[in-house]
Amino acid sequence: MAVSAKAFQNWRSMTAPWESTADLCRMAGIKRSTLAQQLVRGKVSEATVVRVARACDQNPVEALSFFEEYRDLLAGSRPPTASELISQVTYVCVLQLLVARSLHPNPSPADLPGLGPFPHRNSVRAWFEAVDPGDLRQRLSAVSGVAPQNLSAQLTAGRLAPELAVQAARIAGVSLTGGLVATGLLTPDECGWPIGGRERALSQLSDTDLVFLARNRLDTLGKVLRKLETDEKNNSSFLEELG
Repeated sequence: MAVSAKAFQNWRSMTAPWESTADLCRMAGIKRSTLAQQLVRGKVSEATVVRVARACDQNPVEALSFFEEYRDLLAGSRPPTASELISQVTYVCVLQLLVARSLHPNPSPADLPGLGPFPHRNSVRAWFEAVDPGDLRQRLSAVSGVAPQNLSAQLTAGRLAPELAVQAARIAGVSLTGGLVATGLLTPDECGWPIGGRERALSQLSDTDLVFLARNRLDTLGKVLRKLETDEKNNSSFLEELG
């Protein structure tokens, strides 16, 4: 969706009134041509807003909340659920934790493996599935006008447009910033994700829970890999026919 260029200019004039456009772009690490193109098109990307906000030492969540499309973002922010926290743990880390527990029936923190950084490769899809009450794709499609197959394509590719991530959170009744963390637009710190939260959420799972979690993650990975293999074979066959 992006935000309107006019609203961006109004926000920018309040956020950095003394900075020239050139200085602002340099501070935010944005090419002047990129910002100019967005302004000419009348739509400025959320990523641009976030980068400018960070450069001006403003909380990006508050910055996005200035715009009509995200007016409820700050008010709708709250701590992530345990399921959201666990969604940001890779299947490799889950398997490592299972092995560590098998070697140390009563493990101390020193016995447990550290968790990798996030967002990870499958963060977006894992987050979406973690908050899905069962009909999230259908309801999100109905509200946004984006076809379910297009939503599936975005999730398979590991991405989700910011406005769709926020709308999905609204429908699911979770923090409106959770999806923006999973997509990488905002950082966990900016959205109040607790330090050590993933570790604490995992510690509440039994060994059986971990086994099923690992199984589900591997099943999802298998489907993605199978689709990639099928697409690659189809592309190869198409090229052979052309050739």
